[in-house]
Amino acid sequence: MTRLGIVFGGRSGEHSVSLMSATSVIGALDASKYEVVCIGITRQGEWKLYSGPAACIESGEWERTAKPFNAGDLKKEIDFAFPVLHGPYGEDGTIQGLFEMLDVPYAGCGVLASALAMDKIVAKELFKADGLPVCRHMAVAAEELAGAERLADRIEDRIEDCFSGKYPLFVKPSNMGSSVGISKVKHRGGLAAALDEAARHDRRIIVEEGIAGRELETAILGNASPEAAVVGEVLPSAEFYDYAAKYLDGGKSKICVPADIPQETAEEVRATAVKAYKALDCSGFARVDFFLEEGTGKVFLSEVNTIPGFTKYSMFPLLWQGAGLAYPRQLERIVEFGNERYYAKNHR
Repeated sequence: MTRLGIVFGGRSGEHSVSLMSATSVIGALDASKYEVVCIGITRQGEWKLYSGPAACIESGEWERTAKPFNAGDLKKEIDFAFPVLHGPYGEDGTIQGLFEMLDVPYAGCGVLASALAMDKIVAKELFKADGLPVCRHMAVAAEELAGAERLADRIEDRIEDCFSGKYPLFVKPSNMGSSVGISKVKHRGGLAAALDEAARHDRRIIVEEGIAGRELETAILGNASPEAAVVGEVLPSAEFYDYAAKYLDGGKSKICVPADIPQETAEEVRATAVKAYKALDCSGFARVDFFLEEGTGKVFLSEVNTIPGFTKYSMFPLLWQGAGLAYPRQLERIVEFGNERYYAKNHR
């Protein structure tokens, strides 16, 4: 039986989402195939070994009974690591580097792909270089926001020049997920507050044009020959699919699987998702997000999420269920792909 280490929590702003995802993953695993080892990381970065009920993970109660754990002992405790860590220190290549150093096979993308996908600015530039359709965007450094008011004015002028004064715009931390720190800006007067909010989460900020239309997503599984699931649509309960709409609205946001779109559009989304996955050298699994522009029907690639949410409201498992792959089998495939990559790397 495989000792499967579920690594959850973490120091990022997505700590709570990770707890929800880990609870869901543990509940879906086949107990006859895996001995689950729960390894939690607190908000302060302390590693702990937890052996209580999975239900106590989502509530945060797990920390009260968990015991201190030395990350250097991972190889002794588990056969395979399954990181369910969203955002910085979990989805950005850092913990993947730790697994590589400790020679522990793990689920999902490697160091490079994780880091590339996590940084929205770099990822978009790579997508552009590969000829993939992305919306207009520009980068701002948090350091530029400090100083005299005229400096902020220059940034706002630069932004307006880049987007021809067209609003709305979206301002995001470049390295963050779960829609943390994102603002929709409807006019120039809202730019300063949006930039400050994004800078609270990352020193690299991306400003994107707002695409009026629908939000589509698909899920990918695979290594060298990845496959895309069906295409789904998000109907957010809020003005856009922010953190609250994703996780705190009690299911008011609607998810349509499959999306009610023309077949040729669905095929374009799926094909583009596979190309984006390969462009970043992804492996294992990921979710790829798109915008479908109203009126033109044009598809825009938004981003690749290398450790997407696995909560009861999350798209990744629902998309593959829509393609006929049950949730427990999805997790098994992810483990299989991780072991496949580990074997290939060590048997060249």
